Amino acid sequence: MLSMKGKERYIMTEKGKIWTETYGDDMPGTPLLVLHGGPGFKSMPQTVSELASERPVIFYDQHGCGRSESMLISEEYSVFNYVKELEDVIEKLGLKYLNLMGHSWGAMLAAEYLIKEKPDNVRSVIFSAPLLSVPMWEEDQRKYISELSCDDQRTIEEAERTKNFEDSRYMEVMMKYYSLHVCRLDPWPDHFVRALDDMNQDIYLSMWGPSEFTTTGTLKGADLLPLLPQISIPALLICGEHDEASPKTVFRYRDALCRGEAAVIPDASHCHHIEKPEIFLAVVRNFLNRCG
Repeated sequence: MLSMKGKERYIMTEKGKIWTETYGDDMPGTPLLVLHGGPGFKSMPQTVSELASERPVIFYDQHGCGRSESMLISEEYSVFNYVKELEDVIEKLGLKYLNLMGHSWGAMLAAEYLIKEKPDNVRSVIFSAPLLSVPMWEEDQRKYISELSCDDQRTIEEAERTKNFEDSRYMEVMMKYYSLHVCRLDPWPDHFVRALDDMNQDIYLSMWGPSEFTTTGTLKGADLLPLLPQISIPALLICGEHDEASPKTVFRYRDALCRGEAAVIPDASHCHHIEKPEIFLAVVRNFLNRCG
């Protein structure tokens, strides 16, 4: 549950008006800027905003997502533009020092920003359920698919062969998969369902693909693993035991980072922060308190 009400603010960037929300604006700790997943999702302050008991926690909806403006065409949705947007958001919010947290695609955005822009004011980074290598992500999903029934596997294979991703049977298998590896709560929380309903499908399809396990968009092939040693600040990686970003993959990311550490939350998946909020908050608080 949210412990306080956030302060909403719109800021103007080069590509349009961006929605932001800050919790704990008057708290003394180094601010935490949170990057949502997707691509095409929106901010979910639930759970993460609880960290505002010690520091400002700031959310923003990326361009074309949630409450932010949508001015671009599909071809303009890119890592390059979202990195520039992040740089602009940090400047317009007047963040002299900050910590970064990225969930899923947001982790890739955070890493791209750190590697390409090399900011000197980011004290630490948290990669939650991280997408940092699309080839490794795809490998994890294929392993999980191999654990489904033979009928379910054939359904996925047929949809990918024919490109018929609207098939009702494919959608049924996809939701079964999501209940195992995206969110294991039953039923899904209302705020998560609403966020899924509000997802910008144009961004998701153009950058990612028709489902979490079928990648056809512009991010296909993106691999930051060889570049992770360039990130020298403290880095925390968190995943769920059954996360789409598997523990094995997350440990490889940790080992590639200069100052990486990792935590695996038991009996949780991609949305581990809403499945096991107490554990998630304890792990993150411990890390942030050590980093400043």
